[in-house]
Amino acid sequence: MTNATTRLGSANTYDNALRNLSARQSALSNLQENLTSGKKVVRASDDPTGAAQAERALTRISRIATDQRALEAQRGSIAMAESTLGDVTDALQNFRELVVSSGNGVHGPAERKSIAIQLQGLRDQVLSLANREDSNGQPLFSALGSALKPFVGPQAAAADYTFNGLPGQTSSSEVAIPFTLDGDSAFMLQTQRDGVYNVSLGGGTTNLKTSPVTLNPPTAATGASYTLTFGSTTVDTTTGLTTVDYTIMDGATTIATVNAKSYTTSQGLGVTEMPGLSLTITGTPTAGDTVQVDPSPSLFSILDDAIRDIGSAPSNAAASQAVSQALGNIDIGMGRVSAVRGQAGDLLNRADRITSNQEARSIQLEADRSRAEDLDMVKGISDFQNQQTGYQAALQSYAQVQKLSLFNYIG
Repeated sequence: MTNATTRLGSANTYDNALRNLSARQSALSNLQENLTSGKKVVRASDDPTGAAQAERALTRISRIATDQRALEAQRGSIAMAESTLGDVTDALQNFRELVVSSGNGVHGPAERKSIAIQLQGLRDQVLSLANREDSNGQPLFSALGSALKPFVGPQAAAADYTFNGLPGQTSSSEVAIPFTLDGDSAFMLQTQRDGVYNVSLGGGTTNLKTSPVTLNPPTAATGASYTLTFGSTTVDTTTGLTTVDYTIMDGATTIATVNAKSYTTSQGLGVTEMPGLSLTITGTPTAGDTVQVDPSPSLFSILDDAIRDIGSAPSNAAASQAVSQALGNIDIGMGRVSAVRGQAGDLLNRADRITSNQEARSIQLEADRSRAEDLDMVKGISDFQNQQTGYQAALQSYAQVQKLSLFNYIG
């Protein structure tokens, strides 16, 4: 039997040992880099898939942060708008209280004029609040419009107040709410929706009073102004019936002539000849008495009508008529302001929900990024210690192999 002998050169052994030492040193250096950075993916070449996942997560987290900064600016503007509408409501409530006080029977024309001056100041305050701007100089109530002042007035020509903007409310998105509110919906009035008319008594008309105008039906209302002029009046004391003649004119056009219409004092005279409008007149008119019916196209118009009619009321009857009309119309205007304020509150609630959802998404994305690139420190330390032990063993082994040379024995 022949014994096979394998010869292994010392140089080959040295080369293998050096390669192993170099590989272990490189691995140990990489593990040390992972530990010091806290990441298992230091460069894309370490794990291309993990690096891509981490990059996508970081991009989405950055986008969420950007959206949140924009949302905070939007939230600030809407919060300011909501607070402004609260100030408007307070001013209108003060206006209403002054209107009520002006109906006090002990007040004469001088006192009513003094109250009208106070009412003028409150009207100016409401108009200023409606044109308020946010911290960036943008109007709070510009709706879909521009950076122009939203409300202009009073103007001599109709309409007395105009809205410089495009009515409507910007819709919310998944990550944003509008910057502004619809000022047209809050402060401007629509004939067929709100039906706000101011009914005033003509000069010399002292013994009449009217109810607020009601829409009947709303779709027939045209927004025109009407003048009702009474002709002859007959009172039958036996039956209690009052019979009147009157005409109704739209400007210079006669739209109705009514003869011998009877009513009782308890019922009042029902006027239904104006398109889409009806009202009730109580009292006994005299020939030549007039009743003026004018639409109010804005909340500011309501306030101006109240100021004019109260300040110029020649008698307690005229003042009572002005107070009655103003209170009903102010309540309608305050209802519009409250409705838009409620929309502002809903937008703020939506902003809170968006923030909550974005925070949850950020947490999820941060977890995805961490799984993709962060190092498990316990495992990393264990791997480093194992690699360090292996490297030390390799060094000791190499030192022993270095001594295995034929020349050591020949010498």
